[in-house]
Amino acid sequence: MNNPTSYSAITQVVTVFCALSLTVGALTASAQEAPSRYWSDTWRGWHFYEDPEPDGGEGKPAVPPKTVSPAVPMPVQPLKAPELAAFERLQKTVEETRNIAIMQPTEANVRRYMELESQVVERASYFADVAQRVAWATPELDPTLQGRPVGAKALEVFEKQQLTERSRSIADLGRDHVLFFFYRADCPYCHAFAPTLEAFQVRHGIKVVAIGVDGGPIPGFPDARADNGIATTLKVTQVPAVFLAQPFTGKITPIGFGVLSEAQLLERIALVSTPQADAMLPGASSQIGRQFVLP
Repeated sequence: MNNPTSYSAITQVVTVFCALSLTVGALTASAQEAPSRYWSDTWRGWHFYEDPEPDGGEGKPAVPPKTVSPAVPMPVQPLKAPELAAFERLQKTVEETRNIAIMQPTEANVRRYMELESQVVERASYFADVAQRVAWATPELDPTLQGRPVGAKALEVFEKQQLTERSRSIADLGRDHVLFFFYRADCPYCHAFAPTLEAFQVRHGIKVVAIGVDGGPIPGFPDARADNGIATTLKVTQVPAVFLAQPFTGKITPIGFGVLSEAQLLERIALVSTPQADAMLPGASSQIGRQFVLP
């Protein structure tokens, strides 16, 4: 028969052994789950500090570091020419001195401003002399050789040449254009202007059609016509008036009002008949019915 005391002792030993086994297993599992914890590493010791792992652990993607955009280099300002810097200083000094003289017109302030102004005028005069010398030595930069000359003899030659060229141009224009001359029989200016237009059509080969606003006659134009409504259409309120008309298209352009010289007529007709004339003043020309402009 077994001893009850021995059986109880064996039971206690088994119980303790099982408890120890469970404790060791738990410690082993805990060591496997967190092998990097500092209390399990005797080399680092108990007082070693470590930051806690972020929430989410390994399943959360790592946040990429912020990229710093490179600084945009500032544009390098070109060095200013010393002459420009000196000019700006002089300009500022003159302006400030003038303003002071205006606000406090004492003798000293006004004198100081006038002395500075004299220096500026002297520099400008020297520049003008140099520019004139350069123009004399460079024909393409000489303004007296460009366009209308300034000398009396050269101007005479220029005007004769221009008259010949414009007369030829108007003769070509007269093939399909006419001049409308609006007048009134009781207008003294119209009577004074009529001989100029009569000689103009003979000399330059372009027909002049005289139109009496009041239906009366005028010397030099025995075939003058009475107004058929064209004066009202063109809003002619002042006479004498001259228009350049192209009968087959109905295009009509004003040349001028009042008494004009032959040179003025040549210049104006030549100008309004150029290809770029419509672009200069698009609203100048009118388009009217052919019943009005047929000669």
